[in-house]
Amino acid sequence: MAIHLENHSNLQCFLDCTTPIVKTQNFPKNGFLKTNPLSETPGSNTVKWFRLVDLWDQYYEWSAYGAGTHVQLSTGETVVQYYVPYLSAIQLYITTPRSINGDNGVYYQNEKIKRLGELYFEYFEVGSPYGRIPLYDKVYELAHDFSGLTSLTSLELSPASWMAVAWYPIYHIPTRCNVKELSACFLTYHTISSMFQDDEFCKKEEVRCCQNQYFNKSSKITATKTTSMSLPPFGLATYKVKGSLWLNSETGDKEMAASLYSAANSWLKQLGVQHHDFTYFTTHSV
Repeated sequence: MAIHLENHSNLQCFLDCTTPIVKTQNFPKNGFLKTNPLSETPGSNTVKWFRLVDLWDQYYEWSAYGAGTHVQLSTGETVVQYYVPYLSAIQLYITTPRSINGDNGVYYQNEKIKRLGELYFEYFEVGSPYGRIPLYDKVYELAHDFSGLTSLTSLELSPASWMAVAWYPIYHIPTRCNVKELSACFLTYHTISSMFQDDEFCKKEEVRCCQNQYFNKSSKITATKTTSMSLPPFGLATYKVKGSLWLNSETGDKEMAASLYSAANSWLKQLGVQHHDFTYFTTHSV
């Protein structure tokens, strides 16, 4: 299938198609600030919040079948490339110390707590991509010992809470031979606290869902913005990304990728985190 799109960005399309959208509820801002003293949220009188279990549900089908994103090749042809998400890293900081069903949460008693909140759980993947299990299955494996992974809400998490998702390609339709650029891998960073979630993320003019470029449909992000929110990546690292397929000079892809990479790097430095996948992607970026 050949579709010629002016100023088409395969990178932006990938980011749009792999951004989770979660069901939300509203909570009075005054009550939120009382229970979450580390947060300041300008804007409306309510704060949107979601359950972590609903976030993981967004990765269920992607973990089972892959997330499809349209990629326009240099020939003008378009393929659907599928990626499987893997939990690369996660840190959950809570604003109020709590014992969750007697599980084994991690607690640090030092000045860092005042700044970040109390570290309930963290996980960093260090194994080979070939030995990993998809994100949805990994989360529920970890939840056997840390039930907060499925019982906590974004209201209970401090602004320092985040996760990184590694996306590895599995196949593309229709099959094309010798398209080395389709072996590209991505590492996306997402905040998962209500502190960082705002209606601005869901405004139509700020969301360029790649699905709209190929189908006469409204973006599901826009269509459900009153009851859902998107969690777009604030940071990005790439592996085997080279050439114009992913970095279109006409759409500012290089600048966007550099900005997202810088944000991820700064975030990890601020938290004092050594992220194995980030280091690998950085040292093997091409």
